[in-house]
Amino acid sequence: MKTEAPAKGRGHAAGILQNPVVGMAPWIIFSLLVGPGRFEIAVALALLTGVALVAGGRFVDRGSSWKLLELSDLVFFAVLAVIGAFASDGTLRWLETYAGEVSNIALVVIAFGSMAVRMPFTLQYAREQVDPAYWRTPVFLRTNYLITGAWGLAFLVAAVAGAYGDLVLHNADNIWTGWIIQILAVIAALRFTLWYPDVARARARSAAGRPGSEAPPLSGLFVPLAGLLVPVGVAVLVFDEVWWLGVALIVAGVLLTRALRTRD
Repeated sequence: MKTEAPAKGRGHAAGILQNPVVGMAPWIIFSLLVGPGRFEIAVALALLTGVALVAGGRFVDRGSSWKLLELSDLVFFAVLAVIGAFASDGTLRWLETYAGEVSNIALVVIAFGSMAVRMPFTLQYAREQVDPAYWRTPVFLRTNYLITGAWGLAFLVAAVAGAYGDLVLHNADNIWTGWIIQILAVIAALRFTLWYPDVARARARSAAGRPGSEAPPLSGLFVPLAGLLVPVGVAVLVFDEVWWLGVALIVAGVLLTRALRTRD
């Protein structure tokens, strides 16, 4: 989400903490860990992660502003912790089954809701990494809208996959709906977050007639994702009964990665 010139350096630790991907860590941790018998540990780890990120951000960079995502982290998981502490056995079972989908949907609402009010949540992080002169430029704003939208879409996919596993398959730990699809959706959004800003900057330089490196090729976005088919295939071989699908995914991952790299 950086544009042409970064703001004054705040150190490596501050750079990490002022990254929206890090701000989503509590949600990612919770959505992947929660399940039957794991609600308490999932919400505790998510809340502790949120508190640590907020405290670390204020300690490392006292001039840092409060973020919508940070506040959402604290409020959402604190409420879940309180509900879980006093919930009946029936309510706790419901939370163990569906809290992952609830958290994913909550982040979808945050992502698309922030875009609807013209303040995509990544914008607050990006403004602390670039010179204020770029804050209102079309490239800077469009980049943040697209990246925020990518994360909203990723968590929407995760929510739908989890709901399908719970409501249709009646198996919260199904390897596809509970793990593979959700993890791949998050990794795809993360990869887009890392890849697209360089594309946007290169296109802006080209449109302005300024010299600079070319935009990263589209294959640069998909090579890491194609490579993930290999470990996914291994996981299918180990945990799923459809062994031939695991073999097919491994072969496809190797061939796609090689083909994409050849095109670079």
